[in-house]
Amino acid sequence: MNDRLLRALAREPVDRTPVWLMRQAGRYLPEYRASRASAGSFLALCSTPELACEVTLQPLRRFALDGAILFSDILTIPWAMGLGLEFVEGEGPRFRAPVRATADIDRLGIPDPEDDLGFVMDTIRAVRRELDGGVPVIGFAGSPWTLATYMIEGGSSRDFARAKTMLIEHPRELHRLLELLADATAGYLGAQVRAGAQALMIFDTWGGVLTTPAYHEFSLEYMRRIIEHIPREHDSRAVPVVLFTKGGGGWIESLAKSGCDAVGLDWTVDLGSARARAGGRIALQGNLDPATLLASPARIRDEVGRILAEYGAGTGHVFNLGHGITPGVDPEHVGACVDAVHELSPKYHRAS
Repeated sequence: MNDRLLRALAREPVDRTPVWLMRQAGRYLPEYRASRASAGSFLALCSTPELACEVTLQPLRRFALDGAILFSDILTIPWAMGLGLEFVEGEGPRFRAPVRATADIDRLGIPDPEDDLGFVMDTIRAVRRELDGGVPVIGFAGSPWTLATYMIEGGSSRDFARAKTMLIEHPRELHRLLELLADATAGYLGAQVRAGAQALMIFDTWGGVLTTPAYHEFSLEYMRRIIEHIPREHDSRAVPVVLFTKGGGGWIESLAKSGCDAVGLDWTVDLGSARARAGGRIALQGNLDPATLLASPARIRDEVGRILAEYGAGTGHVFNLGHGITPGVDPEHVGACVDAVHELSPKYHRAS
């Protein structure tokens, strides 16, 4: 198996910097759009293991990536809780039954990952069979705070007014919801490991909208709880965990103490400074601005080189974007990015 990604996450020597890309399976690929059309809806695509497996593998057929991230959605847990998830064209996710009151929280239960979310586990098993040891499979989930924002707001939000009001006015109720989500997420990620996921990532998409005290209390604390309760080894090999808080560059030191193996960084952070602040305790993942993929291949190569130089020599770096690939990107530009990492990174590992 190409285990370059797993070795880098463990800060072990590698021959070149491993690369995978957030949202590497998505609308920028014509084959994805065809699969989405055949499924009939986004939720049908996610919940049909054969189709979700196909979409997971599509970018690996085009690009020499070092990891295959499960094709799913961060909102699978609240969907399985019966909140009536739907995706509205041009608006994104929407819940028909948002969580706004104590009684709404009282009605929630923890989904059974092998029953209510068994399609995710079936997808992971199918991907593992198809890859046959080629590259590691990355499982994932949304952070409790991020899931809570969608559940409370009823969908996407610009100001998170309802979620922040609950945080300020009714913190006990919010903690109840976050505890429930942390337990559900730990069980969900554990099931992904048992199904065959070889690395895990927690997407804290909206942690960066919080104040520093609120981030530590309402976001990071619950990610710590998840890390404490998920399997950290399976089949005699460590299962690394990556935490990604968009907008979380100010909290690298705290993230490094969370028990995770790596921290994902968005494009607002200087990778060299982040490495120094992390103090060698964790690996780092990132952090090319996704907009760079709209530029020419020559400029993409320059930016890849800049980021590799920012991190510098040695292991512990996984090349990635600072967020997901945007739909309008030319697939050839993604290929140029991956090729640039292959070409430019070996010199940083010759002493490893």
